[in-house]
Amino acid sequence: MQTNKVQNPETPIEKSSQLNDRDIINDLLATEKYMTDGYCTALNEASNHALYEDLLKIFTETQNQQRHLYNLMFKNGWYSLDKADTQQITQAVNQFTDYMNQFPVH
Repeated sequence: MQTNKVQNPETPIEKSSQLNDRDIINDLLATEKYMTDGYCTALNEASNHALYEDLLKIFTETQNQQRHLYNLMFKNGWYSLDKADTQQITQAVNQFTDYMNQFPVH
């Protein structure tokens, strides 16, 4: 049987009303994603170069932490991805090719 999911074997966790490792890491991942979104906005709107550089360092650290947490969730089988079939890939390529063709070439 072929599956459309990409996922590692799930690390067993105790199921109870108490927070477990998966719940905590999932909450941290969501928080880091939210924070990187906020830092993106701040970077786009920073008018002072020194402030921009400081925000960029913080953003990079936050983004790296988000990636680390994502990898940890994936490694433990707590995060899965859907495989794209050939038709979905072709559709995405065509969509972005159309977008690119809207801009003049210099």
